[in-house]
Amino acid sequence: MAKKTTIGGQALLEGLMMVGPERVAMAVRKADGEIVVEEWPAGNLSKAAKIPFVRGSVRLFHQLVTGTKTLMRSADYIEEALEKPATPEPVAAVEADAPVVDAAAVSSASPAESAEKPEKKPGRLEQYLEKHTEVVLYGSVVLGLAFSVGLFYFLPWMLVFLVPPLKALNASKVFSDKILLNLCVGLVRIAIFILYLYLTSLMKDIRRVWMYHGAEHKTIHCYENGLPLTVENVRTFSTRHPRCGTSFLFIVLIVSIVVFSFFTWWSPVVNLLVHLALLPVVAGIAFEIIRWSGRHDRNFLSRILSAPGLALQALTTREPEDAMLEVAIRATERVIPERSDADVW
Repeated sequence: MAKKTTIGGQALLEGLMMVGPERVAMAVRKADGEIVVEEWPAGNLSKAAKIPFVRGSVRLFHQLVTGTKTLMRSADYIEEALEKPATPEPVAAVEADAPVVDAAAVSSASPAESAEKPEKKPGRLEQYLEKHTEVVLYGSVVLGLAFSVGLFYFLPWMLVFLVPPLKALNASKVFSDKILLNLCVGLVRIAIFILYLYLTSLMKDIRRVWMYHGAEHKTIHCYENGLPLTVENVRTFSTRHPRCGTSFLFIVLIVSIVVFSFFTWWSPVVNLLVHLALLPVVAGIAFEIIRWSGRHDRNFLSRILSAPGLALQALTTREPEDAMLEVAIRATERVIPERSDADVW
């Protein structure tokens, strides 16, 4: 019987992060082909992470922080490869009969210009950020959340009230029913989400990230089915997984339509602020739904709930290369707990 594990991960730049009940591991393939693996304790979550309907938003924020940290770390390895100086070509030996060239006559540069320029010292802000990496980390998370809120929550409201066809419907009192208005905003939000995934999937670098995402799912499938983690075994499994972050985000969008329908009675600005305050509630409900559907994946209702998320994974996963599967296996092996029941979903 297949096991359902809590082990999950996130695709990085040329690598993967995997999170287990006890440890977090990051595996990145460098430009020279070497796989670098880093691991650290998962740490203890607060008591709020165990309270139903509260734990969802707490775990989500913790995942965002950990994901951003490892994403920045993987970028360091990529930047290191780009900055590595090329090996200088050997200077050809000068033949005995070769004419002597006067370097001073060839170069018109002054000694001051030809001298190596001193390195520019980092400014106060750069020095502060280097010493306070947590400021950069949490600042990145906040900026990411702000971007998501602006794109998926503020923009849909603006479109409904500003785009001519929708504005005309609103003026004709079609949206006098607040629930209908919120439904329209929710559908626009879902459309933006799908369009965003589609457009990002067209980018070459993002496609490689999606390939690593597929490698993550294949590896977890293999582990859940109790097979040895080898490239040959992992390769046979699907790139889609019901307990994926893509499925969670889609459920968040659906739950937001239902929850926000009870709080859409004021002006657009007030509605937006109230909905922002309700986002932790929405995330908490969505987490409980995906937690339940993950445990009862053979249930008819669970399959209905999982179907849209699995379909969207056609945009967020790709068939990986064997080299990517090797990276996923290295990361997964580091987070498998000693007790087989410690990571049961």
